[in-house]
Amino acid sequence: MTEREAGTREEWLKARIDLLAAEKEHTRRADELARQRQELPWVRIEKQYRFQTDEGQSSLANLFRGRSQLMIYHFMFSPDYTAGCPSCSAIADGFNGSIAHLANHDVMLWAVSRAPLEKLQAYKQRMGWTFPWASAFGSDFNYDFGISHTEEQLQSGATEDNFTTIDMRPMLAAPEDSSWVQRIARASGVDWPTYMQEAPGLSAFALRDGIVYHTYSAYRRGIDAIWGMYPWLDRSPHGRNETHPWWRRHDEYDAG
Repeated sequence: MTEREAGTREEWLKARIDLLAAEKEHTRRADELARQRQELPWVRIEKQYRFQTDEGQSSLANLFRGRSQLMIYHFMFSPDYTAGCPSCSAIADGFNGSIAHLANHDVMLWAVSRAPLEKLQAYKQRMGWTFPWASAFGSDFNYDFGISHTEEQLQSGATEDNFTTIDMRPMLAAPEDSSWVQRIARASGVDWPTYMQEAPGLSAFALRDGIVYHTYSAYRRGIDAIWGMYPWLDRSPHGRNETHPWWRRHDEYDAG
């Protein structure tokens, strides 16, 4: 944590006005990036994916629920996990308040995970969430959209990740004394290599004339914008102030 010297109101105001110019440029750049996202070509979805929902089996098209746009958060929760990923849980805490607004702006938001529906429902009840959450258990959906990887894929030395091909093996060999690595994997009920078979991300889809199109996906730091606590931290006196994952599920902070 960097110590800051105190200054006068006049010094603060001068520095703040200089910063405002940079912030306005950042906003304009963000608007331009949003426009570029919307201009990506649409890719027709040919495969017939099936999901399990609270209302029963559903196709990808049915997840739109009468809207023309669908946003899916790929929530890290594999069949091997005993609980949802703590990081994804922190992100998902912000979904409940957004659902109604998005739905009334022609956008349907879902979380999708590979765990069986019963696990998702139990965890959703624990967390007090009401947003829709579908299970892709037994489906290729997560694999096809670069979210899940088999053990063989991770050990191959050439894993497709975030639109590039990388060697994931060094990331799987987390040091035994890395307490945060152990904590975050243990919190999901698995070891680190098993935890790493899943990844966070989001994907966007459009429905036109009964045909579903894939329009956008983002992974890793690409989903920072929907992680509700970070925009606040980025404007706080000490910023993110982190060297490793510090967050927990919202019902675990009082546990010490």
